[in-house]
Amino acid sequence: MVSFEEARSIILSSVSSCGVERIQLLDATGRMLAEDVSAPWDMPLWDNSAMDGYAVRSADCTEIPCKLKVTGFLPAGARAEGVVVEAGCAVRIMTGAPTPAGCDAVVPVEETDDGKQLVTLNEKVVIGQHLRSRGEDVQAGEIFVRAGTLIRPPEVNMLSTFGMALVPVFRRPVVAILSTGDELVELGRTPGPGEIVNSNTLSLAAAVLETGAIPRIIGIARDNLDSHREMLREGLKADVLITSAGVSAGDCDFVRDVLEELGARQLFWKVGIKPGGPTAFAMHGTTPVFSLPGNPVSTMITFEEFVRPALLKMLGHTRVLRPLFKAVLREGLKKKPGKIQIVRIRLDRENGRWLASSAGSQQTAILRTMVEADALAILPADSENFAAGEEVDVHFYGSYIDLI
Repeated sequence: MVSFEEARSIILSSVSSCGVERIQLLDATGRMLAEDVSAPWDMPLWDNSAMDGYAVRSADCTEIPCKLKVTGFLPAGARAEGVVVEAGCAVRIMTGAPTPAGCDAVVPVEETDDGKQLVTLNEKVVIGQHLRSRGEDVQAGEIFVRAGTLIRPPEVNMLSTFGMALVPVFRRPVVAILSTGDELVELGRTPGPGEIVNSNTLSLAAAVLETGAIPRIIGIARDNLDSHREMLREGLKADVLITSAGVSAGDCDFVRDVLEELGARQLFWKVGIKPGGPTAFAMHGTTPVFSLPGNPVSTMITFEEFVRPALLKMLGHTRVLRPLFKAVLREGLKKKPGKIQIVRIRLDRENGRWLASSAGSQQTAILRTMVEADALAILPADSENFAAGEEVDVHFYGSYIDLI
């Protein structure tokens, strides 16, 4: 049995990205940039006005109010060649238009009488005001978005500004999902005596989608060796394989043995956590194989703590673990020493503190508490009793915001 921390370390040191692909910029939203991107030109490309108003010479504006002759007009998109601000004159200018020769300040239209041939300035003029200089945002050759950056709307804007129609991103791993057991029936069929709906496959697929990876449901391996061989062989064609159930030591728990037969190298089996102890991890070549317990609560928690970080790393993320923060227990908790216990909790924010209360029964058969949990509390292995008012480490669960 390995510890919680050892299991994570083994997993994260074993996985790597699935390579790089270049895709259309808009399709890259939500993906991780795979290469540094340098600016092919300055931004802005020319000195320009930051306001609608008048291009002036500050030396002409020492006395306020000040009257100047309007001798030209520069709208956005115009060229400034041949346009000059002469002494005692102003050029009407729009936001983004290139600044004319002689101009060292722009006066916003709201600080004037908006004159068309003769303009009156009503506010003090400071040299350099409302001017944007060539390259003041980004200079040619400068790295403006670095590898490992999540592409959000601001990155899309910046990349498109520099004409990046195709961008390099980390490829999304295809994750094969396999459930095992004769008792399982697929969604849409009413379970009969001794049968249960194969909910694990769908919850795992949803969790894979949340990370940004691509789920591939391959079905159910029945409780015989031939079925396991067929389904596991198919699953190993993917970038990642996740199985649920069949990983313990029962008469019909074939997953580990068949994976070994197919050439997978087991790196650990059993982790010092509750729930989710009978979790195994193997590598088949470069394909990570996660064998998770079959109980739905244990399946979801072990995915959260072990599989999710691995998939995020494969997707190019550098921050793969949810941040831990402190929450104060509203009521006491007990656990057996020796294993880390992961507790489903609800959170409230009061007087600048997070307050934690149990989401309900912590029995692994109680699925409802997963639905009602805001977060998971990580109780240390060597502790047994946690009093009301004591602080514990917690992290948000599911798609809750990670930042406090």
